[in-house]
Amino acid sequence: MDKVTTITSRTVVLPVENVDTDQIIPARFLKATSKVGLGSKLFADWRFAADGAPKPEFALNQPTAAGATVLVAGDNFGCGSSREHAPWALVDYGFRAVVSTSIADIFKNNSLKNGLVPIVVDAATHAKLLAAPNTQVTVSVADKTLTLSDGTRATFPIEPFARFCLLNGVDELEFLVSQEAAIAAFEAKRG
Repeated sequence: MDKVTTITSRTVVLPVENVDTDQIIPARFLKATSKVGLGSKLFADWRFAADGAPKPEFALNQPTAAGATVLVAGDNFGCGSSREHAPWALVDYGFRAVVSTSIADIFKNNSLKNGLVPIVVDAATHAKLLAAPNTQVTVSVADKTLTLSDGTRATFPIEPFARFCLLNGVDELEFLVSQEAAIAAFEAKRG
């Protein structure tokens, strides 16, 4: 996993509430066991017409969305089933953070394990972001802050171990492997 310390990007706004993981990555794409390529299926039923043509009105198909790495979504983002493919698709597409007023717990945990920062902000900050698509923001994982271009600053909660893993670019397994000497020493003491 790549280190995630600071993210500076424009935002893409998807002002839809209760976006579930089947909308993020439809079930027909869950046969994949690799994260690579899932970004092309992100929001597939919303992004593309039946013939595969991009729907020009969809937020991710707007020219201003190109290269943006922060998605601002409506309330209760990532609800529904616990498919890990949802954060895989968001990360493969290029997103590094999702901002909402609430993010489903299982989605939040899956995101943190895959290098996607789930950011829960207060209603006023969220409303400001929703009203101004393509706003430049800076996310500091170290400081647990989201800063808007106008200086508005909001703090967000993040589980300490997940924060450690993001800042150091390690997943849970890599962390355990890095502790091999300490584990061996503990086991040797136990006899």
